[in-house]
Amino acid sequence: MPHPVSNPDPLNQPAQLDDYNLFLSDLPLQQSVANEAGTGMLTPLNHLGAELGTAGCFALGRKANLHPPQLRRYDAGGRRIDHVEFDPSWHALMQLATASRLHNGAWGDADDSGIARAARFILHAQVEAGTLCPVTMTYGAVPVLQRTLLAAGAPLASWQAALLSGQYDPSDLPASSKAGLLIGMGMTEKQGGSDVRANTTLAVADGQAGPDQAYRLHGHKWFFSVPQSDAHLVLAQASGGLSCFLLPRILPDGSRNAIRLERLKDKLGNRSNASSEVEFDGALAWLVGEEGKGGRTILEMGGHTRFDCALGSAGLMRRALSIAIYHARRRYTFGKPLVAHPIMANVLADLALELEGITALLLRLARWREPAATEPEQALARVLTPAAKYLVCKRGAAFVAEAMEVLGGNGYIEESDLPRLYREMPVNAIWEGSGNIMALDLLRALEKEPAVPAALQAFFAPLASSHSLLRPAWAELRTLIAHPQEAQMREVAERLVYLAAAAVLLESCDSTVADAWCRGRLQTRFSQFGANIWHADTLLSRALPDF
Repeated sequence: MPHPVSNPDPLNQPAQLDDYNLFLSDLPLQQSVANEAGTGMLTPLNHLGAELGTAGCFALGRKANLHPPQLRRYDAGGRRIDHVEFDPSWHALMQLATASRLHNGAWGDADDSGIARAARFILHAQVEAGTLCPVTMTYGAVPVLQRTLLAAGAPLASWQAALLSGQYDPSDLPASSKAGLLIGMGMTEKQGGSDVRANTTLAVADGQAGPDQAYRLHGHKWFFSVPQSDAHLVLAQASGGLSCFLLPRILPDGSRNAIRLERLKDKLGNRSNASSEVEFDGALAWLVGEEGKGGRTILEMGGHTRFDCALGSAGLMRRALSIAIYHARRRYTFGKPLVAHPIMANVLADLALELEGITALLLRLARWREPAATEPEQALARVLTPAAKYLVCKRGAAFVAEAMEVLGGNGYIEESDLPRLYREMPVNAIWEGSGNIMALDLLRALEKEPAVPAALQAFFAPLASSHSLLRPAWAELRTLIAHPQEAQMREVAERLVYLAAAAVLLESCDSTVADAWCRGRLQTRFSQFGANIWHADTLLSRALPDF
C-alpha cells in the first residue's frame, strides 16, 4: 500500500496574490485619473503598475520589514559615527520611489502633475509604505527651500540639482557632491509634542549677520524622522521666536554635523523606516524664511505631507482589498466560493465602495492642490486636506482589519501581508498631526479664511438642488459650519469628506456607484462594513478583475 504523504499540498488554499498589474487591476483608480487629467497618464501608470506588482517587488517589501534599520553609533576605533544601516532591500525600494519622482514630482519635472504623482504614490504604498516617509518629507520641503536657501545666490544654491534629480544616493557625502538628496523633519520635543510653541531647542546666530548667516542649535528632538536624510527641517527658538532651520547631516567640509542619535524608535509599524531621538550640541544650521515664522513655514510643508498620509492609507487599503477579494473568489466554504455568500459579498462590496469614494475624492483633491487650480478650488483643498487626512487614515485600520477577517486565521499570519498593512495604518493617522489636530486645522480654516465658506457653498449647493440624497446632507453640514464649534469638528470633518466624495462621484463616475455611495454614506450610516449595501455585484466587478 502507498504510504500517506506526510505534508500534502494544502487543499482549498488560494495562492498568494503576488504577481499582477497594480494599476490595471484598479478600475476606480484608472477612471479617477482619466476623469481628472485625461487619458495621457494611463500608459506610464500601466507600466509602473506592472513593475511594482511583480513577486520580486513584494519580496523586497517583506524583507525590508523583516530586517529593520540598525543604529551603529561608533566605529571599530571608538569614533562616533551615528550611522543608520539598512538592508539592501530598502535601498532597492528607495531607488524605485525616487525614480518615480515621488520625492520631487513637478518641482523636479515640469511635465509631471500632482494627479499622476498621487496615483504613483497609491501604487507604491501597496508594495512598501516605510519608504514613503522620506519621499513625502522631501516633496513637502522642496518648494519651501526653493524660495529661500536654494534660490540663486542663496547659501545652499548648489543643492538644487541633486534635490530635483530622480536619483537615490545613500552615500555619506556633503550634499553639494551627491547625485540625489532627501530631506527629513524634526519638530516635536519631549515636553510639547504637537504644541511646537513649547519647544526649547535654541538657535544662536553664528558669526556675522548676512546672507550666509548660520546658526548653532542646542537641544533635542523626541521624534527625528528618517535620520539618514541629507538634511532636516527643524524648529528652534531664535531671538525672534520659533523659527525653521535646515540642518545638514554632513557639513560642506565632509565632517559630520553635531547631531547625536540617541536611539532608533521601536515602533508598532513602519519598521522598515528609521525614526530617532537626537541631541544637538551646537549643530550648524541655516534659517529657512524669517525668524519667528517657523510655524507658518512648517504648515506649508505639512499640507503636502498630510495629503500624502491620506494617499498612503488609500494605497494600503487598496492592497488589503485586492488580497481579500482574490481570496474570497478562490476559497470554498459550504460548497461555494466565499464571495458567493451574500453576507460576504456585502462586506467586500462595502469595502470596495469605501475605496471608490476615497479614490475619487483624493484624485480630485490632487487636482485642486495644483498651482493652476482656481482660488475656489484652492479654498476647497484647504479644508478637505485636513478633513481627508482625518477620516481616510482613521478608516484605514478598520478597513484592513475587515479584510483580514475575510481570510480568517490565514489573514492573521505574517505571510499574508495583512498584519504588516494593519500595523502601518496608525502612523498615517498620528504623524503630521493626529485626528484632533486635523479637526482643529479644519476649524481654523472655517473661521479665518473667508474664501472657504463661499467655496463650499458654490460647490455643494448646485449639486444639492439636483440630487435629493445630497440635499439634506448639505443642509446639515451647512448648519454645522455656519457657526463652527471645536467640539463638533470631528463630525464636521466626517460629514465634509463623505459629502465631497458624493459630489465628485456624481460628477464623474458610474451613476450606480454614485447611488450606492449616497445611500450608504449619506442616507444610511452603519458602524461596521457590510451592514447594508446597494449594487454589490457592480462594486465587486469594478474592484478587481477576476484574473
